[in-house]
Amino acid sequence: MLSKFINLMKSPFRSWFIWGLLLINIVGSIYGFYWYRYQLAETPWYYLIFVPDSPLSSTFFCVVLITILMKRRSKLFELLAYLWVIKYGIWAVIINLNAGYILGEFTFENWLLSLSHLGMAIEGMIFLPHLRISKFNILLLTLWLGINDFMDYKVDLHPYLFDPSQLVLACSSALILSVILIIASIALYRKESSSLRRIL
Repeated sequence: MLSKFINLMKSPFRSWFIWGLLLINIVGSIYGFYWYRYQLAETPWYYLIFVPDSPLSSTFFCVVLITILMKRRSKLFELLAYLWVIKYGIWAVIINLNAGYILGEFTFENWLLSLSHLGMAIEGMIFLPHLRISKFNILLLTLWLGINDFMDYKVDLHPYLFDPSQLVLACSSALILSVILIIASIALYRKESSSLRRIL
């Protein structure tokens, strides 16, 4: 089992795997938007894009999977999609585990959300190492993550939390994850650049 997973990590662009992920993420995205239904209903239309972070990231990941199947790949779209699902996958796991701790009860919903979002993060981690990126890609990524965090925690459009006491954790973990992902992108770019120089 472990060897199969390692082989999949080395070569994830197999049609059966892409199709499987696409179906899973479509279902997950639909449920995600349903989970956000009350917050979306209370949000002005011009802010809607900043509210459903997780289902929007998995929807974007679906679009990227489709471009891979169609052989019309975009490095920028892929970078945003992979890092987006990693960020909100990990973020949601943190918030759900914390909710179970402070509320003294880890519900079925917490388990479901934790496992599904952990899967989101893992799928992004599987594909990210296979992506070649540019400085411009990293610049746009940094801009998007910064705007999204600003809208979430300055304009107060962050996802509804299980308890008000989670706000500091939600904000700090989102910012830390953004910084880590930007650093990871820079490291990936430098690794690719050094490899290219050795080849030349």
